[in-house]
Amino acid sequence: MRDMSDNSHDSEKKAVLVTGGAGYIGSHTVRALVAAGEKVVVLDNLVYGHQEALEVSPGVEFVEGDMGDADFVETVFKKYNFGAVLHFAAYCYVGESVEEPIKYYENNTAKPLVILEAMRRHEVKKFILSSTCATYGDPQYLPLDENHPQSPVNPYGWSKYMLERIIRDCGKAYGIQAVFLRYFNASGCASDGLIGEDHDPESHIIPLVLMAIKGERENITVFGTDWDTPDGTCVRDYIHVEDLASAHISALGYLRDGGETVGVNVGTGTGVSVKQIIELAEEVTGKTVPVVYGERRAGDPSELIAKPELVKEVLGWTARHTEPRAMVESAWAWMNGPRSGRYPS
Repeated sequence: MRDMSDNSHDSEKKAVLVTGGAGYIGSHTVRALVAAGEKVVVLDNLVYGHQEALEVSPGVEFVEGDMGDADFVETVFKKYNFGAVLHFAAYCYVGESVEEPIKYYENNTAKPLVILEAMRRHEVKKFILSSTCATYGDPQYLPLDENHPQSPVNPYGWSKYMLERIIRDCGKAYGIQAVFLRYFNASGCASDGLIGEDHDPESHIIPLVLMAIKGERENITVFGTDWDTPDGTCVRDYIHVEDLASAHISALGYLRDGGETVGVNVGTGTGVSVKQIIELAEEVTGKTVPVVYGERRAGDPSELIAKPELVKEVLGWTARHTEPRAMVESAWAWMNGPRSGRYPS
C-alpha cells in the first residue's frame, strides 16, 4: 500500500476514488475492484474504518482525511485522475440517527456535497452510492420494488434519500450519472476469512449471535416473538458482502457503458427470520446460542424483502450467495481466522 505522497498520474488509466473504503462493505469492494484490474484510491478518516482491511488489496493508495474538508478533497482530486467515485463513507446506526440527527445529516448528506463539487470541477461524471432500503420506510407491500414510495421513518433513511435527490439534481445540472445501490441486510465476510466485519458497536444479527457463542457477549436478545411471520420473529433479506461488492463492479460497468442514473434494490429476494439465523449459527458452530427474549423494538418492520429484478435487468447482476448458511459460515471463518474477527484497535 502506498501513501498519497508517492506519485500521481503514473498511468493513463483513470483511478476510482472509494470514500469510506476502509470500512466493512468498502474494503470488500476495494478488494473486488483490485481483482478486476482497477486503479483504486481510498479516502477514509478511519473513524469507523480499518486501514488493515486494505492489506489484502495490493497497490491501493490510501489517503487519510475528512471528505468534508474542501481544501483537502481538492488536493486529492488534483493529484489523481479520477474517472468515478464509489461512496461508502456514511454513519449507519438507525437508533443513533434518531438521537443525533445533526451528526447524520452533516456526515451523510452535507459532507458528500464536497465530493460532488470536486467532481463538478474536475469533470468526473460517474458516482455509485451506497444507499439503503431504509429510504423506503415502512413497507406498504412486499417484496419491495423500486416503485415503492420512498418515505423514510428515521434520520438515517432520510439522510440517504436526500443525497439520492441531490445527486439526481447534479445529474441534470452537471451531467453526473449515478447508481444508487439500495442495500438490504449486509452480512457475511470474505470467503477466505482474511477481511470481515468489525464494528464498534456491533449491530448486525449474525456477528452478534456468533459473539454470544464465543462468549464475547453474555447473550443475544431477540426483540419480539409475536410478529406476523411464520415463526414470530422478524424476517430480513440478507445479502452477502461479497455480492454487494460485485454489485458495485456491475454498476461501474453500467455507467462506463453510458448508463443513466438509476436506483436499484440489492438483495436476494429471500427472507430469513431471526430464529432461523440463530438455528443456522448453532448448526455451523455446533454450539448453543444464549438467547434472551425481549419486547418488540419501536420502528422495526416485521419483514423486509427485496424484489431484485430491476438490478438484474439493468446491471446484469444477481446474488451468488443465496443460502444464508454461507453468510454465517463466512462470518464464523472470519471470527476464527488470523485476526479472530478483529482489526488492531
